[in-house]
Amino acid sequence: MKESLDAFRELLEIMDTLRDNCPWDKKQTFESLRHLTIEETYELSDAILEKDLDGIRKELGDLLLHIVFYAKIGSEKKSFNITDVIKDISAKLINRHPHIYSDVVVNGAQDVKDNWEKIKLREGNKSVLSGVPVSLPALVKAYRIQEKVRGVGFDWEKPEQVWEKVLEELNEFKIETEGNSDKAKMEGEFGDLMFALINYARFLDINPENALEMTNKKFIHRFKYLEENAKKLNKSLHEMSLSEMDVFWNEAKNIE
Repeated sequence: MKESLDAFRELLEIMDTLRDNCPWDKKQTFESLRHLTIEETYELSDAILEKDLDGIRKELGDLLLHIVFYAKIGSEKKSFNITDVIKDISAKLINRHPHIYSDVVVNGAQDVKDNWEKIKLREGNKSVLSGVPVSLPALVKAYRIQEKVRGVGFDWEKPEQVWEKVLEELNEFKIETEGNSDKAKMEGEFGDLMFALINYARFLDINPENALEMTNKKFIHRFKYLEENAKKLNKSLHEMSLSEMDVFWNEAKNIE
């Protein structure tokens, strides 16, 4: 513990020094750091999906730096400091874990999640959905919305019911596309279909964002394999037929 505290103290001291002396660090604001923080979060996400433990450690350090940086700016504005940040999250964790710090009994992780949402409402949140960031990517937002309303009992009872909803939405989307409907209606039905699929994935304990990103990575790997082998033949992809490209695509699949 002492080693960790000493390391954190050193980071705070470095932040003070940089803020006072580095031209770049001196000019940063909450707003200028925001997009960099989002980028660092995605880099951490990539490292997690790649199971890159060394990368995870480094990206966590980058995120920690951002937290310290925001707290430093907050202290300059005389609004809050790193101590306030730490105390706030500590108090929140204690309050939202009554099964640890009080006499509440739970029967598993899902009970903990459900209690968390109920406690948030008691803390003054006007809506169960008020904690879902507006700027979240749509797929992630849909998953979080469904998780949160599940915490107050607004959910399907069985996966089979959700699958029936998926089929219903798929049929409605099919009807709109075959009927030469306008784009807005097709987009609406496609959105309903995606929302239902995300819901079904949740019932199967599949994170749809992770699943889609793994498919993205798989596609990129196969396509790069195709490009590399086309170059070996001194051909551009434009010169190859789809059947020729499929040969290398299937080779990439077999290698996997």
